[in-house]
Amino acid sequence: MPEGDAVVRVKDVIKEFGPLRVLDGVGFEVARGQTVAIVGRSGSGKSTLLRCIAGLESIQGGNIEVCGHAVGRPGSAARAQLRRDVGMVFQSYNLFPHLTVERNITLALTLVKKEAKAAAKQKAAEVLRLVGLTDKLLAYPEQLSGGQQQRVAIARSLALEPQIMLFDEVTSALDPELTAEVLAVMEDLARRGMTMITVTHEMGFARRVASLLVFMHQGKVWEIGPTAELFANPKHPYTQGLIRSIPRIDLAATHKVRLEAIPGTVPKLIDPAPGCRFAGRCKFVMPACRTATPPLRQVAPGHKVACILESVSA
Repeated sequence: MPEGDAVVRVKDVIKEFGPLRVLDGVGFEVARGQTVAIVGRSGSGKSTLLRCIAGLESIQGGNIEVCGHAVGRPGSAARAQLRRDVGMVFQSYNLFPHLTVERNITLALTLVKKEAKAAAKQKAAEVLRLVGLTDKLLAYPEQLSGGQQQRVAIARSLALEPQIMLFDEVTSALDPELTAEVLAVMEDLARRGMTMITVTHEMGFARRVASLLVFMHQGKVWEIGPTAELFANPKHPYTQGLIRSIPRIDLAATHKVRLEAIPGTVPKLIDPAPGCRFAGRCKFVMPACRTATPPLRQVAPGHKVACILESVSA
């Protein structure tokens, strides 16, 4: 990516909670207008990474830049700048139950951005139109379905006109129908050119919408690259196993598709053993895998993988 094209730069980021290192040298870049999907098993550090990008968690190493500004700079002005640049939607909706949908959206506009009430109400109507909820303007959260509440949460973030949107497993608590409602809104945002980083287990959505896929496990990025390339030609044994474990409804009707779970036990993050953290579960493991930690290396344009097997075959 040419210098200056990235709106988010994550470089060698380390995040620790006491003796637990949950992010260990994570790095990637996001271009303006790009949709990035971060995937991997629960506990990989994906949500923590989003919170670090949003400035909600401090880091112990590396650096993060958003729109040319370093995240974590001291001072209220720096925090205010980050709040203007970044919108974040969480797993829980976090709507104020005693306020209408309109007031949930206009509250920050009038109290923080000091916008006039009339202008804030107009913006609320605009963003609700984007998420397909114009008829819910005066409804209260308890009168909405889970999917509708999540779409209001998205609208509330959009009203602040951020440069980047972060989505943290926003469909994890929704049934398939409501999940489809929320994913349709996110897909529309991607078509409109919104820069987005989403943590998701919805692999079908990631495959269809994301332009860059980041596979994380055990606090590290193990493979990263263009989405079509990674689905068609995954290099890391973990990535291969994860993709094979995805149910395919389109094939299930005509083929007997056998799903393959990744065997073995995930090692603990506290005081991890040397070498590749997938070595104990990898069917291709070699002696070097248990002693050396492979760095990310490029195997195709924009496609990087951290695996000794690729170093040997290159």
